[in-house]
Amino acid sequence: MRILLVEDDVKIASFIHKGLKAAGYAVDQAADGERGLHMALNEPYDTAIIDLMLPKLDGLSIIERMRKEKIRTPVIILSAKGSVDDRVQGLQAGSDDYLVKPFAFSELLARVQALIRRASGLSEPTSLHVSDLSMNLITREVMRGDKAIELQPIEFSLLEYLMRNAGRIVSKTMIMEHVWDYNFDPQTNVVESRICRLRDKIDRRSDSKLIHTVRGVGYVLRETP
Repeated sequence: MRILLVEDDVKIASFIHKGLKAAGYAVDQAADGERGLHMALNEPYDTAIIDLMLPKLDGLSIIERMRKEKIRTPVIILSAKGSVDDRVQGLQAGSDDYLVKPFAFSELLARVQALIRRASGLSEPTSLHVSDLSMNLITREVMRGDKAIELQPIEFSLLEYLMRNAGRIVSKTMIMEHVWDYNFDPQTNVVESRICRLRDKIDRRSDSKLIHTVRGVGYVLRETP
């Protein structure tokens, strides 16, 4: 999952960025409103975290422009302003949530996860299932049948993306955009390498293979016919 963070406070931005990456998210960061707006309008994100008081362009203006341009990315506002009027103004501008500074990272993470689940329209909001493969989005536990599978954060994010798109072919570019926080480089083999490691952990001990390569197109997670 890929997140946009628009925050000009260096310490807060670093704190959030490190926490989200440790939780397995790809994070793109902007330190001013104009850059943040450009990224929000031109790149696909699963959630955006936007401070209100920003250089060049304030957070409310970013959100209003996003909604005007039909960008439906869920938005969490961060602000030192915590009055009821401030919260109402933020929600009326088009944000989905409002978190007052200072805050605990665990609360921010829980809100990010909740917005992503809500936006995905999952019927089961806390877990994903494909065949005998299950993923608990809260505890971050992965099981294949009755066997626990230990995944690194980037592997967890990659599998989550594949499971959210189960049955749908996703290209290398799509994977790079949603799992890694840098643009696609056609020369890199990072996707192939991670898919290979993930396939080894998920499929190696099972007769039913779930991760399939569609040559020249991408990858798909589905049950073997």
